[in-house]
Amino acid sequence: MSGIVIIGGGQAAAALAAKLRGLGHQGPVTILGAEPVPPYQRPPLSKGYLLGTMPLERLTLRGDDWYAANEITLRTGAGVTAIDRAAKEVVLGEERISYDQLALCTGATPRTLPAAIGGALAGVHTVRTLADVDAVAEEFVAGRRLVVVGGGYIGLEAAAVAAKLGLTVTLVEAAPRILGRVASAETAAAIRALHQAHGVEIIEGVGLARLTGEGCVSGVDLADGRAIAADFVIVGIGVAPETGLAEAAGLVIENGIAVDAEGRTSDPLIWSAGDCASFPGPEGRMRLESVGNAIDMGEIVAENMLGAAKTYVPKPWFWSDQFDAKLQIAGLCTGYDQVVTKEIDGKSFWYFRNGQLIAVDALNAPRAYMIGKRLIEGGKVVRPEAVEAATDLKALMA
Repeated sequence: MSGIVIIGGGQAAAALAAKLRGLGHQGPVTILGAEPVPPYQRPPLSKGYLLGTMPLERLTLRGDDWYAANEITLRTGAGVTAIDRAAKEVVLGEERISYDQLALCTGATPRTLPAAIGGALAGVHTVRTLADVDAVAEEFVAGRRLVVVGGGYIGLEAAAVAAKLGLTVTLVEAAPRILGRVASAETAAAIRALHQAHGVEIIEGVGLARLTGEGCVSGVDLADGRAIAADFVIVGIGVAPETGLAEAAGLVIENGIAVDAEGRTSDPLIWSAGDCASFPGPEGRMRLESVGNAIDMGEIVAENMLGAAKTYVPKPWFWSDQFDAKLQIAGLCTGYDQVVTKEIDGKSFWYFRNGQLIAVDALNAPRAYMIGKRLIEGGKVVRPEAVEAATDLKALMA
């Protein structure tokens, strides 16, 4: 019996399935997840789970009994090998599963270093899946030496965990500064100071020449000639949308699986949501890698699969935990031309483009985050001089 089939076992897939049942959909719903475990939260992997403060059972989004009670067929370890659009079937080796509608929630895959420069050596890790983190966790022993390649949020979070556990940590960023693509110089300076205060060495503006070692990594050679000893390496140089199945099936790919404003791909029976999907934005096609986007987009796609015809309007929000600091982010800072720094109830950075507020980074400043988020989502006109002059950020809401 055909029904709705969801490929992918992450946050978007789980949200989509739950929304279908929440809306009263009675037809068959099947989730095909490639990993051997039920859908779980990814953000805590490089934070609480790696640190050992969040147990495995708290990562899982839903218990087995929930899937059974909601008559959702969850298949783990189900690696889909192809999509047969003509037959309306997904292929798992020798098995075929038919669908009336299909949702691709395949997520993203971490970028790795080329084998030619040592990327395939033992002891070189990425941090994306539960298996990745379980594999690297045994390396986190006090006194060992870790080199993190990449100064984005994943790399910084891993560095923070290692430093807290007593490792010697060096972080290498080839770009002029950490967080170069996702945050202002002001936010980066605050995060850099936080890490340096906890003993993390940060090297910026220097590329990687090669990883060294015989079979297992033992060091990192930088482009400027420096050599850093390493017992293991974590590579955090971003992710790429997982588009292999969609591309092989002939769907349009443009910075991810291209969907329209409702989440529909170039095949009217196939939808996509989450990290793998790119959708129309106010300034062109965009793709968001966040829990909020995965949940919101998954739910909108569920509604539209049932005929709601709703346009997806993202409400970007993100967070990162490092040491004793929580960085909360509202909005997208793309194209900002001014940053206002406030030190009220913590430290916050307010991004403006052409005089209009577009994003807020709040470092241990939850009040600033909530106010900024409401202002941005409400489309309220807020000028830089108003933020600069404010002695109570709540007054910005007036």
